[in-house]
Amino acid sequence: MIKNTNGKTGLFIPGPTNIPDCVRQALNVPMQDMRAPDFGELTLPLFSDLKKIFKTQTAEVFMFPGSGTAGWESAVSNLFSAGDSVLMSSFGQFSLLWVDMAQRFGLDVQHCEVEWGLGIPHAEYRKILEQDVRHEIKGVFACHNETATGVVSDIAEIRGILDDLNHPALLCVDAVSSVGSLDFRMDEWGIDVAVSGSQKGFMLPTGLAIVAVSQKAMEMRSNATLPRTFLSYDDMMKTNETGHFPYTPATQMFHGLRASLDFIFKEGLENVIARHTRLAQAVRAGVHAWGLNLCAQNPENYSNTVSAIMVPEGFDSAQVTKTAYYKYNMSLGAGLNKVAGKVFRIGHLGDLNEIMVLQALAGAEIAMRDCGINIELGSGVAAAQEIFITETASLKSIAA
Repeated sequence: MIKNTNGKTGLFIPGPTNIPDCVRQALNVPMQDMRAPDFGELTLPLFSDLKKIFKTQTAEVFMFPGSGTAGWESAVSNLFSAGDSVLMSSFGQFSLLWVDMAQRFGLDVQHCEVEWGLGIPHAEYRKILEQDVRHEIKGVFACHNETATGVVSDIAEIRGILDDLNHPALLCVDAVSSVGSLDFRMDEWGIDVAVSGSQKGFMLPTGLAIVAVSQKAMEMRSNATLPRTFLSYDDMMKTNETGHFPYTPATQMFHGLRASLDFIFKEGLENVIARHTRLAQAVRAGVHAWGLNLCAQNPENYSNTVSAIMVPEGFDSAQVTKTAYYKYNMSLGAGLNKVAGKVFRIGHLGDLNEIMVLQALAGAEIAMRDCGINIELGSGVAAAQEIFITETASLKSIAA
């Protein structure tokens, strides 16, 4: 199939996300000396402002060249030892990959396997932690927003369980597709490690693993014996104090991050979160108007950054994404692993507005119809428009 190349490609995957023009332009700078004495004038304010996004005052923030996966690995390798018992759950591709990583590092993983479409099994976590009277479990891992299934989970509830039981385990959270887009409160929720990446809510290319680590976790790293070099928190801290790095950093990404943070602060972080909520509500209204279901089974677990949409029995979601890509020059997220062929995903995070969401819904509608899925053209778009009209009127009322 020959790809339609007219116009601009509609990018509606859950990351990398669309990059604002001001951020793209900020990336286009000449190379500079990363060991210059004034390099910290660029980087030190980034560390400080990233704390505002994570909503922490006390955590250490690190920026590694890499993706969110590098951030996962930094948490495992800096804070644990082979044989350490950790509690983890999988309910989508990315939570599963973190489990796999921990197992490869030789951690003793108590793995709670959950049906894809559900979230973190809080009741099972509580039961396991209650039985751990000797506090042998050293870390509790949680995926805040599972991008493969469009499921968000309650991290505050996990902190509540740990506090109720007076359990000292570290709380390690995958926040790759939530920080900068969803409500995320590192200090308030007692998170010890929060892992994110540049390519989601930060609206940058892939290339920075952004990790926030609590002081409790930093104090415990001296007991960890797993090997780490490139991702060493110790090595980073020795040079980050002056805004420098132990090896050549991704300098141009720092310029882009500066523009991205300014972009977020101009809108206001709480307004960013509210916008993602509004856009997600519109997408979900469109899906329900089509008569289709989300992979996320419970409304309290609906993600505000990505929706995984189930195609009817007998249809292949891969054909929907392929048709959208080649015929209509639009990228939708594919189904991964257990949900491959069963779902396609609409990413609604980052630099996105109402009209762009309507484009995603309209494109998905015609791609589905081309594949023989019997939906009423325009139904999803109309349902989303009703959400936007109502929400916009409410916003104007508040502004007035």
